[in-house]
Amino acid sequence: MTPLKFLQGYPLQLQEQIRQLIAEERLGDYLARRYSGKHGVQSDKALYAYIQALKQEHLKNAPAIDKVLFDNRLDLTHRALGLHTAISRVQGGKLKAKKEIRVAALFKDAAPEFLQMIVVHELAHLKEAEHNKAFYKLCEYMLPDYHQLEFDLRVYLTWRELQGRSPV
Repeated sequence: MTPLKFLQGYPLQLQEQIRQLIAEERLGDYLARRYSGKHGVQSDKALYAYIQALKQEHLKNAPAIDKVLFDNRLDLTHRALGLHTAISRVQGGKLKAKKEIRVAALFKDAAPEFLQMIVVHELAHLKEAEHNKAFYKLCEYMLPDYHQLEFDLRVYLTWRELQGRSPV
C-alpha cells in the first residue's frame, strides 16, 4: 500500500481513490486536467501586489503587510508551504509589529489555483491565528472552493514526491 503522508487526515475512501490513480499511473493526468494553467506571479514584487489585491478585496480592515516574498528555504521540514509572521521591534518609545508573508518558492511553477489557496490561507491568519472553525470559514469566504483546492494541493505534493522531485 502506497503511503500518502500528505493525505493522512482524509477519509480512507479518498485515499484509496488516489492510490488507484497512482497504480494506474493516471495521477499526473488527473492534475493536468484540473490545473493546466500557470500564473504570471514570478517575483517578490508581483507576489506582494497579488497579495495586496486579495487583501484589499476581502480583508480591508486587516493589519498592513510589510513584507512578502517567495522563500526558497521554506519547505515541509518546517511543515509549511506558506508562513506568516509578526515581528515586534522597538522603534523609539513605541513597539512596532511588522507582518510578513512568505510563500514557498515551489508555487512559482504551480497552478494559479494553488498559489491562490496558499495566499488565502496566509491572509486568513491576519484575522485568525489558529486553524479553527472561524479560520476555515474565513478561508471559504475568500475562496469558496478552498477545501477542494487544499485537498488537490496535497494530491499535487504526493504526485511530485512520486516523480522523485522534492515536494517543496
